[in-house]
Amino acid sequence: MPDPPPTGPHRTPTGSVAPGYFDRLYLDQADPWDYATSPYEAAKYAATLVALPRVRYRRAVELGCSIGVLTRHLASRADALLGVDVSDAALDQGRQRCAGLGHVTFERRTLPAETPGGPFDLAVLSEVGYYLSRPDLDALADRLAAAVVPGGHLLLVHWTGPTDYPQTADDVHARFLADARWQRLDGHRAPDYRLDVVARL
Repeated sequence: MPDPPPTGPHRTPTGSVAPGYFDRLYLDQADPWDYATSPYEAAKYAATLVALPRVRYRRAVELGCSIGVLTRHLASRADALLGVDVSDAALDQGRQRCAGLGHVTFERRTLPAETPGGPFDLAVLSEVGYYLSRPDLDALADRLAAAVVPGGHLLLVHWTGPTDYPQTADDVHARFLADARWQRLDGHRAPDYRLDVVARL
């Protein structure tokens, strides 16, 4: 079981966790959630890769890529991969971790306002949706529906433990599973996280 995420984040006017919260975390500790060393995270990454319906994607985006640990795994499954995060400190680590992978790029963006426009045939939303308020999550859903091509995939994976964030894992996944623009392909619930894959109709 992972350590509980840090608590007490500041909120934006729309109710989402404020970007500055993440930079403070990464400046205080390079890997605040032990992404690079946790057996739990390693097992979750393996399950994430297994859940991808295709062996390879043309153009993928990872929203909330953090320090690039999952990004490096996803790089083997995409011809082009964009990792985005709100924290410059995290992105610096991601660039170092994926150095030499010419098809992987990183950009600082704030969700949902700066969600990349695509087109993508894969979007990964891992451990980031619950930081958004419901209005911002709705806006992200609209932007992803526009960015992912018909037949493309969205993979959602989030920790199910307690937090004081605006949403829970179940809130985030239920929002997309109830959206008529997506069709659920697969999913499972592990002891500490849930994973769902949906296809753009």
